[in-house]
Amino acid sequence: MTASGETIRRPRRRISVAGVLGELLITAGALVLAFLGYQVWLADLIVGGQLNSEASELAEEWGVGYSDVPPSEAGDPTQSEDPPVQTAPGNAIRFATLIIPRFGGDYNRPIAEGVGTTDVLNKGNIGHYPTTQMPGALGNFALASHRSSGGGNFRDLHQLRVGDHIYVETPDGWYQYSFRNLEYVRPSGVGVLNPVPQVTGAQATERYITLTTCNPFFSTAERIIAYGVYDSFYPRAGGVPAEIASNVTGAG
Repeated sequence: MTASGETIRRPRRRISVAGVLGELLITAGALVLAFLGYQVWLADLIVGGQLNSEASELAEEWGVGYSDVPPSEAGDPTQSEDPPVQTAPGNAIRFATLIIPRFGGDYNRPIAEGVGTTDVLNKGNIGHYPTTQMPGALGNFALASHRSSGGGNFRDLHQLRVGDHIYVETPDGWYQYSFRNLEYVRPSGVGVLNPVPQVTGAQATERYITLTTCNPFFSTAERIIAYGVYDSFYPRAGGVPAEIASNVTGAG
């Protein structure tokens, strides 16, 4: 306001096309980031929780008997040289679950036959390579799964430490493997599926588990591979191994 009482009008800020376009791009970018965050993290958490429930339901269909066995007393392993071995089911049929304590007390994911993208992996399953052995058989029980979608089953594969236990549950009981090492290979590196991983023509004398997924995150440039070796078998009648009681009962 001037001395004479007149109000001084400030010039209006000009709205430019470039300014409007810039703000729209910033808003669009924020929305894209939010969507990606949902797709990568929140969606995997939601789907992962559902898969855990489905794995528990699968075990119930097998007629679980471990719920009445206290965890401190459960899980009497057998060192039998010949653990039971299932016959492979038809494509996309769930026949086992994978339990990895390192990934949390609620990690329990279904395993289905085959590694097809649309009928197995995109449905949240961990897929079993049909050309490899079944759990408990001499040779290589090889699995594949998404890393950052469909529940993020193998998101934390790189977090495994030597000696970590990996369990496979079937109607017969639990096969316990111990993690040995990680390896990074090209997508064409199919030697990881050999009966003795990465050894051509060798006859297997041990029981292996091989977990495969894409690497790095959001890329298919290479594969990250986790190897484990069979330790022992826990018959279902003896109760769930104490280490994974929360994973299979949902009490964790």
